[in-house]
Amino acid sequence: MESQAVSALYGFFSGPIFLSAFFSWFIAQLLKTVIDVLRLRSRSTGDLVSTMFWKTGGMPSSHSSLVTALATSIGFEHGINTPLFTLSLFYGVLIIRDALGVRRSSGEQARVLNELGREVREKLGTRYHPVKEVSGHTAAEVAVGAGLGFFIALAFSLL
Repeated sequence: MESQAVSALYGFFSGPIFLSAFFSWFIAQLLKTVIDVLRLRSRSTGDLVSTMFWKTGGMPSSHSSLVTALATSIGFEHGINTPLFTLSLFYGVLIIRDALGVRRSSGEQARVLNELGREVREKLGTRYHPVKEVSGHTAAEVAVGAGLGFFIALAFSLL
């Protein structure tokens, strides 16, 4: 019984669907970290770790990369005429739409709210605790992420 469970886990973690999804996310986050270092945004080890594992927004979109790799590898593995592919495709569209629109819009609103809060604090002396400014993605960041995810899934699916 134990060997069946180990075998099933090995099959899951070594399959092209898992590998393409994981590596598309990992490589996108690694590229984002390298770009931040080259732009001199990240200087400390803490900044690098934060960018690598937690930062949202930026080039390329790891959200788009992961969901594109997931849908592409499922399409290769199970076919595009399957409910699983349809599910992964629309899941991907939803995630990409959120990365482009909803999160970007809420981040812009948070920036404006924080500016107003700072102005009110300076003029009236009131306390203001800034809200978190969430970074969304630009169309270019999403396109590069999706392209990265597609080609990584292609590589894992055809190997």
